Amino acid sequence: MKIKDIPQDKAGSLGGETKVIYAESDTGRIESSETNGWEVEEIVLGQALDEIKRLTLDAYQRARQGETSALEFHMYNQRMDLPMLAQAMGRFQWMVKRDFSPQRFARLSEEKLDGYAEVLGIDRDTLKQLPETYE
Repeated sequence: MKIKDIPQDKAGSLGGETKVIYAESDTGRIESSETNGWEVEEIVLGQALDEIKRLTLDAYQRARQGETSALEFHMYNQRMDLPMLAQAMGRFQWMVKRDFSPQRFARLSEEKLDGYAEVLGIDRDTLKQLPETYE
């Protein structure tokens, strides 16, 4: 993309701020330039956030029914997915997914619970339970 073609659509997600992106100058060099948003980027971001909300609600409902642990709900609620959580924990995805089992989750050591809580940015007690309601 040429610098002169960089969209300036005043995206709401940037809150009136700008961000730096790289584009091709008139001389053919890649240079930094600013944009205040792009409508297409805004649409895709909204779709991604809607999908995370759907996954979070689904995990919440399944956790309420005892089909998954609170860990899966909190993972999505913190805008993470299985690969991200596994990488942050330094574990294989199958090992983290195994902890979605309510029975296995109930037997996790305090050390593992603390690790999950730290990565998710919540305390251990919050990790072990679900909120009363979720939108």
